[in-house]
Amino acid sequence: MKPALVLSILALALAGCSASATTVGYSFNSGSGLAPIPGSITYGGQPRTKLTRSPVGSTFSHEFTNQVGREVHETYIIEPDRSLRIIDRYVKRERIWD
Repeated sequence: MKPALVLSILALALAGCSASATTVGYSFNSGSGLAPIPGSITYGGQPRTKLTRSPVGSTFSHEFTNQVGREVHETYIIEPDRSLRIIDRYVKRERIWD
């Protein structure tokens, strides 16, 4: 009985580690309420040029460095009126041990 208990506790601990390892070093933000930040394409308003050849609903990525020097990756979607909306953002965090 004890070996089965120890193995199940170990399995749960390992499952938790593998699930969180995919997000180590990144801060994720997603949803409809993402506001533009300095460096975003839509920071300060929508761009003057419209993406007329891209299909509505298509997505694209934009990468830049924020004010504190961290990498930021944003994903945009093209709306029916050809405006852009941020649908996902993640910021690469600095590693403490580097």
